[in-house]
Amino acid sequence: MSAPVVTLGKPGKPGKPGRTPDAAADPAAGPVLRIVPARRTGQWTAAGAVVVLVALGLFSVVTNKAFQWDVVGDYFTSTSVLRGLGLTLWLTAVVMVLGFVLGTVLAVFRLSANPVLRAVGWGYVWFFRSTPILVQLLFWFNIGALYPTILGVHTVNLLGPVAVAVVGLTLHEAAYAAEVVRGGILSVDRGQIEAAQSLGLGRGRRLTRIVLPQAMRAIVPPAGNMLIGTLKGTSIVSVIAVQDLLYSVQLVYHRTYQVIPLLLVATVWYVLVTSVLSVGQHYVERYYARGTAGAR
Repeated sequence: MSAPVVTLGKPGKPGKPGRTPDAAADPAAGPVLRIVPARRTGQWTAAGAVVVLVALGLFSVVTNKAFQWDVVGDYFTSTSVLRGLGLTLWLTAVVMVLGFVLGTVLAVFRLSANPVLRAVGWGYVWFFRSTPILVQLLFWFNIGALYPTILGVHTVNLLGPVAVAVVGLTLHEAAYAAEVVRGGILSVDRGQIEAAQSLGLGRGRRLTRIVLPQAMRAIVPPAGNMLIGTLKGTSIVSVIAVQDLLYSVQLVYHRTYQVIPLLLVATVWYVLVTSVLSVGQHYVERYYARGTAGAR
């Protein structure tokens, strides 16, 4: 017996949607329903309006002579601006490394079975997350007024502006890094730690060989956000006369009174560097997400 042939459309009119010959012969059979895509008129209208608004905004920025894009081009790669950019990048790298080293120690303290270490870790995180970073920087900048000597060492002019920036930002960053690392450690399955214990690994080797490599999947995304935030947050050190990127452009526009174009120079540099860091964060996340459902 040959298989039944199904045709599209009515009998004698192939290619048009309709009923099959059997359906046409059977009056009880209803018409074949056609699947019509939903018409998302509202969504496309909203998307078109957004595109028009974005285009108008970009056109305004490009054509508005008040932005003085020619001045932006003149100062974009000037020596003072590049020197400030270099100090900003150096400060960001040093603060992130030292902050995460200290933050890892604090995270271990917070997860310790020793109540004293837990209290110390909790108190540090609580204090430095509760005080504004500007207040902390000004405190360290004026440490000589509070403690003229510490262990026989005169503290007046002991710390220069750059050293104050490193100390203040590192201590502040460590409080947030501690919570990021602690959250990553807690994300590791308890069975992994018990398996390492059964193999006779000590606490240090369990942490460095088993726990932290697996915790990196949970640590990298917020750590990447912290890196970008630290890069932009270094601009606050301009209040203590550290010649970072923002302070460098401020020195120029205090002399030339071209405030808007010089601020645009700093803005464009921040956008470029953060974009590069975002791309790097994407690939680092993908590396540590290997073997998981979210890896792509």
